[in-house]
Amino acid sequence: MEQFIQSFGLPIILLVVFYFLLIAPQRKKEKKIREMRANLNEGDQVVTIGGIMGKLISVKEDIVVVEVGSDRVKLKLAKWAIGSVVDKDE
Repeated sequence: MEQFIQSFGLPIILLVVFYFLLIAPQRKKEKKIREMRANLNEGDQVVTIGGIMGKLISVKEDIVVVEVGSDRVKLKLAKWAIGSVVDKDE
């Protein structure tokens, strides 16, 4: 029994440490991003995952329309392509 604990104890401890150092923070970050995308509103300044900055014109279930540039070009994007919302203070 003691040999069983010694041979499986270290891998189990490593798995627990691995979970708390890598998996749990990643899940927390993904949850925060999902909440941000769920709370998108028209008029928000956003940055896409590709680095395009613009203003949200329309927000639907899975599609957003972003207005970019001085020519007011409208881009239709998937909601998952929004990387972040720019604060009004910045």
